Parts: sequence; structure tokens; C-alpha cells
Amino acid sequence: MAHGFVLFLLFSYIISINIHACNQIERCSLLSFASTLSSPPLNWTSLDCCHWKGITCDQDDWVTHLLLPSKGLKGGISPSSLRNVTHLTHLNLSHNSLYGSLETQFLLSLNRLEILDLSYNHLYGELPLSLPSSKIRIVDLSSNLFFGAIPSSFFQQARNLISFNVSNNTFTGYVPFSICLYYSPFVRLLDFSSNQFGGNLALGLGECSKQQVFRAGHNNLSGLLPEDIYNATKLEEISLPINSLCGAISDKIVNLTNLKILDLSLNQLSGELPLNLWKLSKLKFLTVDFNNLEGIIPTSLMNCTNLVELCLGINNLEGDISMLNFSRLSQLTKLDLRYNNFTGMFPVSIYSCRYLKAIALTRNHPEGQIQIEILSLKSMSFLTLGYNRFTNLIGTMKILMSCKSLHTLLLIGSFVGEGMPFDDGMVDFDGFQNLRVLNMASTNLTGEIPVWLSKLKNLEILILAFNQITGPIPSWLGNLPRLFFINLSNNRISATPNENFQPHKLSCFLATIDLSNNNIVGDIPAEIGQLHLLHQLALYSNNFSGVIPDQISNLKNLEVLDLSMNHFSGRIPSSLASLTFLRKFNVLYNNLVGPIPTSTTTTKSEKDDQKKTTVEEKTVVVFKTTTVTKNRSG
Repeated sequence: MAHGFVLFLLFSYIISINIHACNQIERCSLLSFASTLSSPPLNWTSLDCCHWKGITCDQDDWVTHLLLPSKGLKGGISPSSLRNVTHLTHLNLSHNSLYGSLETQFLLSLNRLEILDLSYNHLYGELPLSLPSSKIRIVDLSSNLFFGAIPSSFFQQARNLISFNVSNNTFTGYVPFSICLYYSPFVRLLDFSSNQFGGNLALGLGECSKQQVFRAGHNNLSGLLPEDIYNATKLEEISLPINSLCGAISDKIVNLTNLKILDLSLNQLSGELPLNLWKLSKLKFLTVDFNNLEGIIPTSLMNCTNLVELCLGINNLEGDISMLNFSRLSQLTKLDLRYNNFTGMFPVSIYSCRYLKAIALTRNHPEGQIQIEILSLKSMSFLTLGYNRFTNLIGTMKILMSCKSLHTLLLIGSFVGEGMPFDDGMVDFDGFQNLRVLNMASTNLTGEIPVWLSKLKNLEILILAFNQITGPIPSWLGNLPRLFFINLSNNRISATPNENFQPHKLSCFLATIDLSNNNIVGDIPAEIGQLHLLHQLALYSNNFSGVIPDQISNLKNLEVLDLSMNHFSGRIPSSLASLTFLRKFNVLYNNLVGPIPTSTTTTKSEKDDQKKTTVEEKTVVVFKTTTVTKNRSG
């Protein structure tokens, strides 16, 4: 009995294999497709292709799905190899390294296709005259190398299209709104961003009555927003940054009551913000910075209580900022009002926005002091208050040093004349433990570099340029383990013969040292060669003397070396010719002798220029025309 039952199961299994074997023509086509790929192998070895990885068949054993995203596939797509897989409805080969073009015959054979996703590959060429199937719903060709204009007939069969994404290619011509006018009025997503589309946006978008997302940023678009865009009342996102759109934002934009994202940054928009923005109650991201907008911020905007980011920076907006009640914007994480003409006291209502991470008020005219209530912003990591009329720098620093999340603090050009918060005002200092960037340039700071800076163990960028700082460069500056950019230029920093400039005390991770326009004396020590990642070394307009150390040639990443206006003598080390990335080399106004080193890869014209500045070996001269420039290729 048991033996008979086993035979029955075996017989059933054999029958099931025979019944569910895939179509052999399709099997051969798929193997042909796999053979064009260089790596990795797909391991399609079993007889039944319906059980292969990435393959799905319907109940009649026709292959309907070919899904191989992010499999590391490399090689060329052979359109003819899939021509016989005629029942394919889903084709997804995205996020691989495939190349080739989309041939018309290839697409025409896939007349049942519903989803086509070839994004993030290296496909190229122009698009065929039309999409393959009246059933097609989703097309994603983004992040490839396609070019040319999208044919006007491309959408003629796409009556059911709901999503079309060709972002991050090099398409040209006009944005094709014929898709809405004639072919597919039910489309929900159109993404034409990061291409080379130009001209005005034509009428037609308003005919896509179900559209939710329209993106065409990073192109060459010009002119006004098309009037009928305000008829597409289902729109949730309009993203058109980095174009040349002009004119005012129409009052009709408040018809788009479902709008959540409006990004019109980096255009040439003018006029005032619409007064009734409060009607956009679902708005989360309003980004219109880098335009020519003027007038006041409508107080009604404070009723858009779902706002997460409000970016109005770099316009010509004005008004008393303290009149705006930010306390209603309880979800706000980013507030950018930089480079406008706002006045008034610093709005204390901002302290109610408990989720704020970034505040940018640089280049305005607000007044007052930072209050201790700012500590309620537990997530604040970025604060820039440069070029304003704030007062009480010491009090501000004592408060801000307790902001545990703060990693960028830019106070350039503010608190002018108050001076650096020195150690006697920062007793028991243990703040700014997560600070990475500190810029206090152009604030007329006086005195020496304070010791409390030595406790900023996470500091990466320190800018104290254009102040009145005196004294030596402290040796503890080299104990800041993450510091890679220092700009102390245009101060009164000096050193005695026993306190010479000591770059070997600085972190080996430094990318930039700018100590120009100071009073530093002495030699450049040989240890400068230990800063292997250094890209820029600017020591011009000081009182350095001695020879230029040969060890500078160890700085293989150096791009800028400016030693001009010092008292260096001797020969320029010939080893500097090995600095193949060097694009600026300036030793103007020193006491150097001999030829300028010439790289073996220097161009003939560069060599000719250098020969003109070569001097007799024993002649001491002041170089006045010895700036050498190289490109990155040497």
C-alpha cells in the first residue's frame, strides 16, 4: 500500500513537470539574452524557465515577468533576444550596468507590456517613435544616457500611462505636454528633471486631471508657468528648480489645494508672494529661494501648519520679521531667510518650533539677542546669523555652547566690535562638543586665539579670518583630531624665533591651511611634508624666511601653493615639478634664484613661458612674473 502511494506521488510529479514546462521558444530567447551579459552569471540551467530567478509565468506557462533589478548585470542589451517573449507584461532591469539602445522593433514586439523599468543603466540613443503597448502603465528610463527630442508620436499608444520618468538623461527640445492633450489624460507622475529641455512650458498640463507629481527641474526652461497648470487640482508636487522661469507666482496657485511640495528655487521669478497662501493647508515644502521675489511674507503663510521646510532665502523680501508668528509651524525643521531685507527683533516665536534643525538669517537686519529659550530646539544642528545686528556675543556663545546637536555655527560679520569671547568669559567651558564648523570671520575679534577652542574635539573647519587676532599660533591647534581646514588669514598673528610656525603640530588630515596676510616669521619646517592630504597652502604676505623646504614635494595632492610676498631665498626645489595636481604656484616677491622647476609633462607653451623667467644661478632677484600654472593632467 505504501509502495503504491509513493509511485502515485512520483507519477504526479512527473506529470506536473511536463505540464508546467515553459515555452521552449521563450526559453531559448531568455538564454540568448543571458549570453549577452558579461557578469554575473544568471545560473539559468534548469529545463523549466518558469522556475528561473527573476522569471514569472502565467497559468499557461507564458513568461510574463522578467525582473532582475540590482543584480550587477553588465553587458549590452540585445533587443532581438527578447523579441520572442511576446507575453511579457513586466520588464525591470533597473540599477545595473547595461548598455545599448532601444530599437523600435524590440518595443513593438512587447505589445502586452505594462511596466517598463530600465532606470540606472548606461542605455543611450534616441527614443523610438512610440511606446510598444496600449496597456503600458509605468515607464521609467531615468538615469541613462538617452538624448534627442522625445518624438511627438511617442505616447500615441500609451492610453493607460500613469507614470513617465525620463529624469537624468540629456534629452533636448520641448517638454512634451502632448501626453496630456491627446493621449493619456490619466497620467499621475511626469518627471523630466535633469535634462536639457528648453523653451517655454506649453499648455497641456492642465488636461492631466489626475496628475499628482510634475517635475522638470535642472533644465533650460524659460518664460512663465503655463496658465492651465492651476487647473490640475490633484497636483501634490510641482518641482521646477534650476531653470530660467520668470514672472510672478500667480494668485491662482491657491487653487491647488492638494499641493504638498512647491519647489521653484533658482529661477528668475519676481513679484510678491500670493496673499492667500493659507489656502494651501497641506503644503509641507515651500522652496522659492534664489529668485527676485519682493514684498513681505504674507502673515497668512503662518497658517500653513504642515510646513516642514520654508526656504525664502536670497530674494528681495522685506518687512518686520517679528510680526510673523512661527509658533503655529510646529512641524518646521528648516527655516531659510538668508540674503533678504528683513528687519525687527529676533522673533522669539521661532523657539516654539521644537523640531527645527536649521535656521539661516544671514544678511538681513534683525536686532536683539539670542535668548536662552533657543535651547528648547533640541534638534538644531545648523545656525547662521552672519552680517546682522545682533548683540552680546559672549552671552550668545555661552547659550549656544549648550546646544548639543549644533554642528555648524556661522557668525561671520555679526557682533562686530564686541571681540572674541575669551577664556575669562568661558570659565568651566565644556560646550560645543559636536561642533564641526565654526566661522567667526570679519567680526573684528581682538586678542589671541582662545584656549577654549582646544576642547572642540569634533571641529573640522575653523575660520577666523579678517579679524584683529594677535599672538602666536597655539601648539594645541594640532591636537584637534578632525580639523582639516584652517583659515586664519588677514589677522595680526605673529611668532617670535622660539615660536615659529609649526605645521607639523597640525592634523595630518588638513586639506587647507591659509595663514596669509599675517606677521608670521621664521622658516617653514621640513615636517610640512607630513600633511599628505593637503590641497592648499597659502602663506603669502608674511615674514617667512629661509629656503623653501624640499619636503613640500611629498604633498602629492597639493593644488595651490602660494608663498609670495615673503623673504624666502635660495633655489626653488626641483622636486616640486613632481606635484602633478598643482594648478597655482606663486613665489612672487621673494629673494629666490635659479630656474623654475619644469615637469616632464609640462606643455611646450608652459616651458616657453618658464624659460623667460629663468635667471643666472648666482643672481639674486625679486621674482615678479614667476606664477606657474599647471592643469590637472600635468
